[in-house]
Amino acid sequence: MGQKVHPIGLRLGIVEDWRSRWYAAKGAFGPSLVQDFRIRQYIKQRYGFAGIARVDIERIRGKVRVILHCARPGVIIGRRGQEVIQLSSDLAEIAGTEVDVDIKEINRPELEAQLVAESIAEQVEKRAPYRRTMKRCAELTRQAGAKGIKIKIAGRLAGAEIARSERLVVGQIPLHTLKVRIDYGYAVAKTIYGTIGVKVWINRGTAEEQKETQDGSHA
Repeated sequence: MGQKVHPIGLRLGIVEDWRSRWYAAKGAFGPSLVQDFRIRQYIKQRYGFAGIARVDIERIRGKVRVILHCARPGVIIGRRGQEVIQLSSDLAEIAGTEVDVDIKEINRPELEAQLVAESIAEQVEKRAPYRRTMKRCAELTRQAGAKGIKIKIAGRLAGAEIARSERLVVGQIPLHTLKVRIDYGYAVAKTIYGTIGVKVWINRGTAEEQKETQDGSHA
């Protein structure tokens, strides 16, 4: 079953938290869901270069709180915080209510599957050899402390006439083990031959293993 479903969706409520955290009545649920989609789409289009791995949205007492997990927070904050004030204003127009923007820095981008997938897609668009790019990204992720990584790339690779897929697995990727944190990311590379899809799975280990690693690094 772990092969056929979204790795994060399979673990919601077990080791993963929801990306949208709010409750709405039946009539308000649809519009709120569309607002969430438009907020994420706007942020990705405008600040995709800031290395945004995840956007969490919370709704409490009529207010909307948007939490950005990004690798380069300074780009979004801007000089004297002007950029983030403008972002809050733009998101308030989409949501139709006051929006608070909270920015959290990602210390190790190599362990974020979405950022790794986007990095591979960007290099493929620049015509870098895809096999070498996959191997380099896998090595960096393993050096950052991941238990394992799987990369799958599909499309007209290197301009081939027939689309095909290539994959690289380094370490362990236990997709069926629910207590293991498997991060998943997807990106699209737009080349002159067509679009190439990039999927990345990263094994961060169990919560106990992550705690032991953090305790060891602090000691």
